[in-house]
Parts: sequence; C-alpha cells; structure tokens
Amino acid sequence: MEKMSEGQAAPSSLPTTLVQEMSALWEEHLDGREVGADDDFFELGGNSLIGIKIIDRVSQDYGVQLSVRDFYLAQTPTRVAELVEQGRART
Repeated sequence: MEKMSEGQAAPSSLPTTLVQEMSALWEEHLDGREVGADDDFFELGGNSLIGIKIIDRVSQDYGVQLSVRDFYLAQTPTRVAELVEQGRART
C-alpha cells in the first residue's frame, strides 16, 4: 500500500520510514490532521508554538537539534527528514 505517488517519492538516500515518522509526528501535533510527505506545515495550520514542540521532539527522539529557521524553511516532512538525516550524519 504505497501512499506516495511517483512524483512525491522520497529521495533514495532518505529512508521512507523517517519521512513517515516525521509525518506522524506532525499529525500528532496538528490535532490528528492527516499529513502527507510533501504537505506544507503552515498550510496545515502549523504555527510557531507547534513548530517548537516538533523541534523539541525531534531533538529528544532523534538526537538532532534543528534550528527554528531551518525547520520553517524546510516546511514539509520530507525536507525535515532530510535535515534529520544530515544531523545524524554529523554525529
């Protein structure tokens, strides 16, 4: 059961499960709203308080500290997952 269309597939170097985990984390903080891999944080109703909560969870769960700026510029679960992967590679 593939949810992502071919045009939305995660880059091969990025684990699909990490993108799914980021989407699930966003869903948790966006009142259970369904979140796709390429959905925009702000279009889904995200705000600064929710963003900070997600950044804190990423730090706790993945050991990667994202800056607020990087998180807001990333805007989608796929791009945030890419930042997490980059952060993991540095450690």
